[in-house]
Amino acid sequence: MSEKKIRVLVVDDDQEQLDLAERSLSAYGFDVRTHRSSLGVSNLVRTTLPDLVLLDVNIPALTGDKVLTLARGQAPAGTRFVLFSASDESKLRALALASGADGYITKSTQGEELAKKLHAIHAKGRTGASAPAP
Repeated sequence: MSEKKIRVLVVDDDQEQLDLAERSLSAYGFDVRTHRSSLGVSNLVRTTLPDLVLLDVNIPALTGDKVLTLARGQAPAGTRFVLFSASDESKLRALALASGADGYITKSTQGEELAKKLHAIHAKGRTGASAPAP
């Protein structure tokens, strides 16, 4: 019996970043869905039931931390929300703590390292405390 794939919703306004994340995470066994706008994320979370939501922080219309607040109310209890940004790590950490994200990952993290961090965030229970993945 094969292990159930972890469902990830990646939200970013940069199509190249979405393509990279989808290829990379799919190669490491994730079931990946992408969305290019902050609008409609709450509905996607409600209908697709992702295990993890990887949210770009700097996205037009509604920033990632605001999307997190709205989408969390529509998400299943176990869904983890991770802020994803090219911002300075200390700023990203502070934003993750302030917004109640389950973690944060810088966009310089890709490939196997990104997959490992997402697995670690998925494996730990939602604590409300934000921390980078090991």
